[in-house]
Amino acid sequence: MAINSAQGCPSSNGDAALDPAVALFHSLSDATRLAIVQRLAAGEARVADLITELGLAQSTVSAHVACLRDCGLVVGRPQGRQVFYSLARPELMDLLASAETLLAATGNAVALCPNYGTETIAGADAEATR
Repeated sequence: MAINSAQGCPSSNGDAALDPAVALFHSLSDATRLAIVQRLAAGEARVADLITELGLAQSTVSAHVACLRDCGLVVGRPQGRQVFYSLARPELMDLLASAETLLAATGNAVALCPNYGTETIAGADAEATR
């Protein structure tokens, strides 16, 4: 897995048949991008709106919105000097609803996963700050 340095988006170097799925799931694996998608599920928003609602820096929000746009998950609608972003495909909400169903069915198994669980992520964050 490589990172597209221009946009900070994931790209895969593995099995070409799996590349689109890998990119899709990797684009949703970032907490900020997932929060943006969840917010846009409620309706259009400008980057300024997302900055206020998510409490993040403009550069951070803009980079994540650009990644989601480049992955085809978000579209922008220019209006004057502003751009209103929305989800590009309603199927994305179906995918997230299915993920919630799966998470409910697996209980804590995913959160406790030794590779990707919340404990692993929290530990990695603690290590990074030392």
